[in-house]
Amino acid sequence: MKKIHLLLLKAFIRPFFVTFFIVMFILLMLFLFKYVDDLIGKGFEWYIILELMYYASAANVSMALPLSILLSSIMTFGTLGENYELVAIKSAGVSLQKAMMPLLTLIIFIAIGSFFFSDYMLPKANLKYGSLLWDITNKKLSFLIKPGVFNNSINGYSIRADKKGEDGTLYDVMIYDHTNTSGGSKIILAKEGKMSGDDKYLLLKLKNGVRYEESSGRNNYNPRQELTRMRFEETDQKFDISSFKMSRTNEQEFKGNTQMLNLKGLKKKEDSLSKELDSINKFAAVNVNSYYKQNNYTKGYTKVKAPVKTIKGELVKELQPTQRLSVIQTALDQATTIKQTTAGRITDFEDRTKNIIKVQIEFQRKFTLAASCLLLFFIGAPLGAIIRKGGLGLPVVMAIVFFLLYHIIATVSEKSATTGSLLPFFGMWLAIFVLSPLGAFLTYKATVDSALFDIDYFKQLAVGFFKKKKTGHSKNLPAN
Repeated sequence: MKKIHLLLLKAFIRPFFVTFFIVMFILLMLFLFKYVDDLIGKGFEWYIILELMYYASAANVSMALPLSILLSSIMTFGTLGENYELVAIKSAGVSLQKAMMPLLTLIIFIAIGSFFFSDYMLPKANLKYGSLLWDITNKKLSFLIKPGVFNNSINGYSIRADKKGEDGTLYDVMIYDHTNTSGGSKIILAKEGKMSGDDKYLLLKLKNGVRYEESSGRNNYNPRQELTRMRFEETDQKFDISSFKMSRTNEQEFKGNTQMLNLKGLKKKEDSLSKELDSINKFAAVNVNSYYKQNNYTKGYTKVKAPVKTIKGELVKELQPTQRLSVIQTALDQATTIKQTTAGRITDFEDRTKNIIKVQIEFQRKFTLAASCLLLFFIGAPLGAIIRKGGLGLPVVMAIVFFLLYHIIATVSEKSATTGSLLPFFGMWLAIFVLSPLGAFLTYKATVDSALFDIDYFKQLAVGFFKKKKTGHSKNLPAN
């Protein structure tokens, strides 16, 4: 038994790591394609990109780990079945369940590790990933001057150069300066310019140029503007480019996000949100009821007990004609105020309820990753023993089909839970509840050596069916 267990473990571990890293690589490539516009042209150092990919890979574990378990289990048992090693194991008196025990133990440890990963490591990775991605997407493009195109990246300036040399020298430079608050504009024309500086300031050395500057007239009664022209052989123009440098945001500002909390933090946030919702509902009820209370007061704010009067017909008719219009207008204003107040509180109530639902969904997500690992193993292992095909052909197709089925059910049910159509518990566990009978069915079929995916078996069934149909049709024909 020890040799059989070692054989199965060795046969499983290698494809598991290979498929896991392949799936992670594909998911990272999709991530780069998604944010390629935010990464290109901003002058990021290589280690910033690697740091972002590292944190993004931690967020992709929830999809890569179950898929790699499903694919590697199908490949492992498919290869054993194709090489008749499963037949040899069963002929030695070892059932499929006993042969699966070492792998099942390994999967249980992986599932437990995935739970602790999603509870402790993933919130921290999401915190760093979210803050870094925010800084990257909000960083300005690197300052770059293209020949013949105005560059408006620096606030208050428009810079244009007709030509740009290989050494970075600019020719026929034109600069519009709009930083003057008094309304006058400045224009600088130069035949040549050279850029230098650091991360905070850009120094542009200009040669052989003219500076035009408009200013208001000295006499307040003369609305005409004065134009000043100054020629220069060499001058320096300094620009503040500190906004182009990426500044790291404090991670504590993102710490309250739902995806960046562990189970303890999620439970605490749910309790606080529920208490806020209850207090707001009580305040809204008291506030709305105050509009309908009618108290009779005299001078000195003393209550007066009025006799009860039975009114037949409409209440408005009991009023004086001169008072009806003002009373009706007051009632309409009061009803409009109540309607607007109630509509605003309903929107606030729906938003707060959605936040509570998101917290409950994230709370259940901590457990569904571990459960999905166990579920997809019980689907993949018997499925590989049934199809008896190894390699990357049929096992990959079957793994993708079953994983897509699981992923579609999980995504649709999660969206339904987010909108309130399903409870958060059922929304997150529906895919596991639906596919668990399928895993039990496949395990039973693999145990009894069923030919569930045997093409020859289905061909024989089809041929036998048509033979019986043809025989029955010939018997029903009338004799000559």
